[in-house]
Order: sequence, then structure tokens, then C-alpha cells
Amino acid sequence: MQSQHVLGHHILLELHDCNDALLNDVQKIKTIMCQAVHKAKATIVAEHFHHFLPYGVSGVVIIQESHLTIHTWPEYRYAAIDIFTCNSKLALQEAVQYITEEFNAGNATQQYLHRGK
Repeated sequence: MQSQHVLGHHILLELHDCNDALLNDVQKIKTIMCQAVHKAKATIVAEHFHHFLPYGVSGVVIIQESHLTIHTWPEYRYAAIDIFTCNSKLALQEAVQYITEEFNAGNATQQYLHRGK
């Protein structure tokens, strides 16, 4: 049986021309991502962030409604961010706008996918 309704909402956010020092600061990235969850009106369950040597950060914020992830490449001034939720009532664009502004992205693009349709 194939589902006729959407199970998930997934935003793939591409941030280019960001501040390279910020993209390498695991504590600031953690703060931005957790604050984005609050902007979306979601609920944090857990989070984990890792700083790679010599540079780069990967992190995940598990939310009651699914997750947000980030992977940074400071040497390219680039960040890849996923925002995924099974709750269509969350303010996902509020989170996208906040993240884009906080990382000072010179160029940002997003793809919106329906999952499980």
C-alpha cells in the first residue's frame, strides 16, 4: 500500500561564502543550530557536535520531530545543512532564515523535499 500523504518535510540548505572562522567554531555552530530549533518551535531531544582536525564541524540536533544536521568546510566557506521533520506545523522557514543570517552566507539556496509521499 502506497502512502498518499506526506510523512516528512526535508530542507536541504546550501550556504556559500560564509565566515570561515565561524564555520570552524564548534561552540558557535552548536549555539546557532540549537537556537534554530527554538525558532522552528521544535523540541530538542539530544545534540552532538564534532570538530575535525585541522578544520570542519559536523553536528546533529535530534528533535522530537526528527533532526537538523550540519557539515562545514571552512576552507571552502561552505556549509551543508539538513532540516527534517515529520511535523508540518513547525516554522521551518524561520529556522532557515535564522541559520542563513547567523552564518552570514553570501549565497544561500534551498531545496524542499516531501518524504514518504
